[in-house]
Amino acid sequence: MFDIGYSELLVIGVVALVVIGPERLPRVARTTGLLLGRLQRYVGDVKADIRREMRLEELKALRNEAQQAMRDFERDLIGEPQVAERNAGQTGNALEAGVPPSTPPLDAAPGEPAGKEE
Repeated sequence: MFDIGYSELLVIGVVALVVIGPERLPRVARTTGLLLGRLQRYVGDVKADIRREMRLEELKALRNEAQQAMRDFERDLIGEPQVAERNAGQTGNALEAGVPPSTPPLDAAPGEPAGKEE
């Protein structure tokens, strides 16, 4: 967390001994240790919450993409039979009206117009 070496800790300890005094130093050191431990746990909890929220947002985006794909697929699935029915109806109407089919029959020679009989 902090980049403090052994010599810096020794200087801090000597200054604390002079300023606080030998009677209160153990109690202050214990309290400081407890507070630093609580601070580390609090920071760890905040980091975990942030990671959890980020993951939750990723999952929500993934869910939305999957739902959109499912809706698109469903729309295509429902729409295809309707298009096929419409095309079949148009073909049936054309046959009833006597309009020759737009594609040449299978037995027609290449380059020969569709519907020409000999």
